[in-house]
Amino acid sequence: MVYSENYGIHLGGLERLHPFDIGKYRHIYKALEKDGVLSAADVYVPEELTEAQIRTVHTEGFVESLGHPATVAKYLEAPVTKHLPRGMMERGVLRPFRAASGGTLVAAREALKHGVGINLGGGYHHAKPDRGEGFCIYADIPIAIRVLRSEKRIGRALVVDLDVHQGNGTIVCTQGDALTYTFSIHQRGIFPMPKEKGDRDMEIPAGTTDAEYMAILRRELPGVLDRSRPKIVFIVAGCDTLDGDPLASVSMTPQGVAARDLYVVDACLRRKIPVVLTLGGGYSKDAWRVQYQSVKGIVGRATQ
Repeated sequence: MVYSENYGIHLGGLERLHPFDIGKYRHIYKALEKDGVLSAADVYVPEELTEAQIRTVHTEGFVESLGHPATVAKYLEAPVTKHLPRGMMERGVLRPFRAASGGTLVAAREALKHGVGINLGGGYHHAKPDRGEGFCIYADIPIAIRVLRSEKRIGRALVVDLDVHQGNGTIVCTQGDALTYTFSIHQRGIFPMPKEKGDRDMEIPAGTTDAEYMAILRRELPGVLDRSRPKIVFIVAGCDTLDGDPLASVSMTPQGVAARDLYVVDACLRRKIPVVLTLGGGYSKDAWRVQYQSVKGIVGRATQ
């Protein structure tokens, strides 16, 4: 398990105006601790991504753009923050994103040792090499893949994106990378538009239920694992597939979301493939409770 109090975004209260509850990371961690699922001694506290690691995926122009609060505000889709001082944007936004993105790299390193790594953050799948998008600044999963390859730790990698929005940024970041396979199940007709073309994209309609979603996942995932032959799997476990999410209209239950995530983790463990869970999106008031149940179930499975 990987988490840091530094994941929290602080902008003098302005962060509460955004539909994404950045406090969900802390809520999940505190609930896991309260219920005895983990203790502080069980948790890896990551360092922030370094500039060199960021540049393995992102362009020089992108790195320079982060010095302009108005540009960062566009990446966050939070125009109210565009007039903030540069120092506040650095401390309150960019450092937390670097910490949570560094958490994905640490979770991946630990998954290679122990089988499963869970980052209580990350999954910033809209970030592209030259810009951020959709509340995503750094492309944490593509960066982790590039860094691990540079360290000779992995070869082939698979990204299983279960967020209701297509991981367009991940697809763009890995275009031309024959060793990385992207598989996405996402709702049609919503952000991002137009969609990028990943290796395997499954569009689902509004109103998709637990049973309908799981039928697609059970049908597709074994073949994806066979074709991609990964040495590591990254999951973007967005819970915005939950019924009532304000930014989508899929009809999954909390139990269905948790079962979905556990199914993918279990499929990887049965094949002895290291697997990394990142949290991705989720915008309903119950998002953190749903992901708490998902993480709790995976911890139970991984420790059997």
